[in-house]
Amino acid sequence: MGAMLRRTYEYADVGFDPASAVRLSGLDYMRALVAGEIGAEPSINNTMGMIPPHLLEYGKTALEAEPGDYLLNPMGTVHGGFAATLLDSVLGIAVHTTLEPGMGFTTAELKINYTRAILPSSGRLLVEGNLIHRGRRMATSEGRIIGKEDGKLYAHGSTTCFLFPLKPTSE
Repeated sequence: MGAMLRRTYEYADVGFDPASAVRLSGLDYMRALVAGEIGAEPSINNTMGMIPPHLLEYGKTALEAEPGDYLLNPMGTVHGGFAATLLDSVLGIAVHTTLEPGMGFTTAELKINYTRAILPSSGRLLVEGNLIHRGRRMATSEGRIIGKEDGKLYAHGSTTCFLFPLKPTSE
């Protein structure tokens, strides 16, 4: 069997302020996170080739991602988990932007439809998420992954999220 390739990362102390999630609205929290005001960007961005959101509005977000050869499955296409992670991210952010201070969420259900294979040569992808419904205890959103260069739809999906009050962190 061939040698196993491993990708290594170095993570700095992000200086994350968990109390920010309790005192800020979801939209303000996401804007502060992207601006680097409450810590470094999440490590998943580097791991998955995601570029932080360039659109953050109430119930709406968009980010970009770059597929690479480190994401290949045994058939030589980008693993479906990449698209699932991208969609889970924007769908969750779309919901998160609607939260009042002190509220959190978690994904209850994630549904994805793959429409074509993503390849490292597919180029940069635009990933959009939009809120469909926001209730007191649940929210739903939908999203799409579109090729920035070719305009093709690579996947689309939806989520249902549970909403819940966060426990304040001790200072």
